[in-house]
Amino acid sequence: MMQKKSFDVIQLSDHFHYKRLLRFTFPSIIMLIFTSIYGVIDGFFVSNYVGKTPFTAVNFIMPVLMILGSVGFLFGTGGGALISLTMGKGDTKKANELFSMVVYISIAIGVALAVSGILFLEPIAVFLGAEGQLLKDSITYGTIILLAIPASMLQIEFQCLFATAGKPQLGLYITLAAGLTNVVLDALFVAVFSWGLEGAAAATGIGQCVGGILPLVYFARPNTSLLRLRKAGFDGKSMLKICSNGSSELMSNISSSVISMLYNVQLLRYAGEDGIAAYGVLMYVNFIFLASYIGFSVGVSPVIGYHYGAGNYGELKSLLKKSLVIISAFAVLMFTSSLILAKPLSLIFVGYDPGLLEMTLHAFSIFAYSFLFAGFAVFGSGFFTALNDGLTSALISSLRTLVFQVAAVIVLPLIWKLDGIWASIVAAEILAVLTAAAFLVGKRKKYHY
Repeated sequence: MMQKKSFDVIQLSDHFHYKRLLRFTFPSIIMLIFTSIYGVIDGFFVSNYVGKTPFTAVNFIMPVLMILGSVGFLFGTGGGALISLTMGKGDTKKANELFSMVVYISIAIGVALAVSGILFLEPIAVFLGAEGQLLKDSITYGTIILLAIPASMLQIEFQCLFATAGKPQLGLYITLAAGLTNVVLDALFVAVFSWGLEGAAAATGIGQCVGGILPLVYFARPNTSLLRLRKAGFDGKSMLKICSNGSSELMSNISSSVISMLYNVQLLRYAGEDGIAAYGVLMYVNFIFLASYIGFSVGVSPVIGYHYGAGNYGELKSLLKKSLVIISAFAVLMFTSSLILAKPLSLIFVGYDPGLLEMTLHAFSIFAYSFLFAGFAVFGSGFFTALNDGLTSALISSLRTLVFQVAAVIVLPLIWKLDGIWASIVAAEILAVLTAAAFLVGKRKKYHY
């Protein structure tokens, strides 16, 4: 009877073998994948029903929108790490207070970001090189999405915190509901009503509201999870710790968006608007595949934080070993899948333009190698976040997503022109894996793994 209970309900305090670890992290993986699919769905409907220039505009302005929404990762991962550590020490009252404080502060910041984003969207788009119809379409799409930024932040945040609350499956169900809302409304608004970019943006915004507001209602009411919203004061010391813990994930997302802007600038120079459109298709696959790595890291982080807080170093060492094996399996699977799916996916998005299709397929043949390496650096950063070592996590993340990629995308095109842009991400991921490995080896005695 006890064995059955252990199988049915996974506790943070359990011993995690491979099957249990995959079962516990699977909902987080699926949650992040479905969130990534939002942009993919918009891209499909816009590209096929509205046109190539609006499709380019979505990909052009998306990095700016992602920077604002990524603040949710700061509070989700940073807050989740500290909350898990606090629960591991047995202080559930404090854990709930921290959880409540994080949610309330993120709502206020989300509203502020939405207002400031709408005010500065046009100057930013002009600065990045948009003009004419591309500028108009970028502002149209971006303004509508910005209205839902507070809900988007909450959705990202709760994706992390559902695992911390011991309810990863509930988080998955809510994310599925949000994703289905987006799919149905995209088809209705864009394909049936012909509302164009405005319809695609509205569909995404409403889907994000479903994903952000439903969890808010759930945690505000009596529930069976480990966490519940309650009155909470401001704890400056804890908030600094949360921001430190989550800074790596924030930096990773901001850096990725900044890099995407830099890629867009370089692609405009070397390949024109077609280059941005081809890059958009690559990024859709990249979002989904990286979401698998990030989802696993998010899912396993509360377990790592709990056992580290409880001093279960043997279990901590086991979790690290098993996680690296799982990431290795993911890497091979995703590399193979990207090669197999390159043509079908390219046909879905840009099959109407033979020249653009050829460019996209060639880019895939180079870009796919990045999937062999990306997961290790993502997990390495998340591992140190779970240990509440925000500085190390931020170093790995910022080097991976900013320093290495900036250097690569500036230097490699000088040697190989357009192919240098496609190869930039591969070179950056290889350097990031070496960096993460160095930190994991160097800090193993400090954290007893």
